[in-house]
Amino acid sequence: MLEDIIKTTVKPGYAEITEKKSRFIAHTRPVKSEEEARAFIEEIKKKYYDARHNVFAYQIGEKNELKRFSDDGEPQGTAGMPVLSVLSSEDIKNTAVVVTRYFGGILLGTGGLVRTYTAAAKAGLDNAGVCQIGLYKKYSVECDYTQSGKIQYELSKGEYFVENTDFTDKVTYTVYIENSRADIFEALITEITSGSVQAQLKDTLRGACTEEGFKLYE
Repeated sequence: MLEDIIKTTVKPGYAEITEKKSRFIAHTRPVKSEEEARAFIEEIKKKYYDARHNVFAYQIGEKNELKRFSDDGEPQGTAGMPVLSVLSSEDIKNTAVVVTRYFGGILLGTGGLVRTYTAAAKAGLDNAGVCQIGLYKKYSVECDYTQSGKIQYELSKGEYFVENTDFTDKVTYTVYIENSRADIFEALITEITSGSVQAQLKDTLRGACTEEGFKLYE
């Protein structure tokens, strides 16, 4: 069963911090598969081919079924696991993080490495922005023109997201509604049309309200 709300990134992120002359450069990216994650990691490794370390971590899946990390030469447990822990502690799904380190000549010690890799990963994710993506039901509502006024009025209240309105011999609205409010929506359409119109469920998809408006995500 899909979770109603998940947290993920929807755009790349970047951040850089310096600790005792070592540069830590964090890149984050939303990924849908291990192939995408691996391609992203290789891209960063090629970009920073002269860096001493390119540490990575990612988790993929509704239940974070796939988790991977690498210390890439840093002492065991001081780099990749702290980066993965940032993703795990916030339950950020379908996201990969690569933290590149240019060694500055001063050893940071085990605790220093853990703290700095953790801070770099957090900074990269903050730059990307973590988005809450919910489940939405997609409905088709077909009605006569005489009924469209009532339906359009309800849809205009802002609780629903109308993707499209088709005007043929009838009026057909394509509407998205939060999963938790789907039953209420179906009952509302039935009530205001005295049972002559029913909302037809077409699909269940993930979406989110963003600054640019409502968006769907695969």
